[in-house]
Amino acid sequence: MKSEIQNKILSDYLVAIKAAISSGSEIMRIYEDSNFEIESKEDNSPITLADKSANIVINEFLKPTGIPIISEENVEAEFSERKQWDYCWIVDPLDGTKEFIKKSGEFTVNIALVENNKPVFGVIYIPVSKELYFGNVKAGRSFKVFVDDKIEIEDLLKNAEEVFPKRAEGMIHVAGSRSHINEETLKFIDGIKEKYSQEVKVIPKGSSLKFCLIADGTIDIYPRIGTTMEWDTAAGHAICKAVGLRVIDMQTNREMVYNKQNLRNNSFVVSNLLGASLKTI
Repeated sequence: MKSEIQNKILSDYLVAIKAAISSGSEIMRIYEDSNFEIESKEDNSPITLADKSANIVINEFLKPTGIPIISEENVEAEFSERKQWDYCWIVDPLDGTKEFIKKSGEFTVNIALVENNKPVFGVIYIPVSKELYFGNVKAGRSFKVFVDDKIEIEDLLKNAEEVFPKRAEGMIHVAGSRSHINEETLKFIDGIKEKYSQEVKVIPKGSSLKFCLIADGTIDIYPRIGTTMEWDTAAGHAICKAVGLRVIDMQTNREMVYNKQNLRNNSFVVSNLLGASLKTI
């Protein structure tokens, strides 16, 4: 029975990867059309046909798994129902809509599987570059692969390269939001300079790309002081957690959790700096 459950879980992981890649293809179809419409949600954040179409594709893949779905573009279930869930998918069909509109290329598809409020698997797909990151927390491994449409996904994944966070001596690389950096974040970065007495370089990136870059060692620390939603972070959290990095809620000083009553996140930080402490930075 246990092996059957494990096989089902691994099958669901593969479905999530296929969903991310397929929705990425749909996003690129719209991205290449310069006349796509831009609407505004109730909170004045933008939404495009790409957000909606990618969400439809992902739902078509994930619904047959029987696991409930929390998505930025789905109608949210009441917490009285959600709190009964042991498992759920958390999805952002197009993370970085502002970057999509600006055509910077820095937008992603995020899909995470959460078990008892903790991310256990995450996949992030970057449609423009065709880079795919995925992480299995229970296996303790994350990977990166370039997607070749001519190769079957199962064969493609066999060639995936394992990623590891690396900490080189010298300059500290900090991920900065391309669209949301604020005064509090700049003060946090100044604190890093004082604590470590090293040169700090801020690398601005959009969407959940920042999680991928800390997981593969390109950056050393990613502070996000401000509002995000669970679908912005769950997949990246899983990929980072699978390589031994913790995503820490700055308010509780504990690892972030998911499927909360309020799906908004507190400010958080994920770091590969030895001795990093929220109290001293």
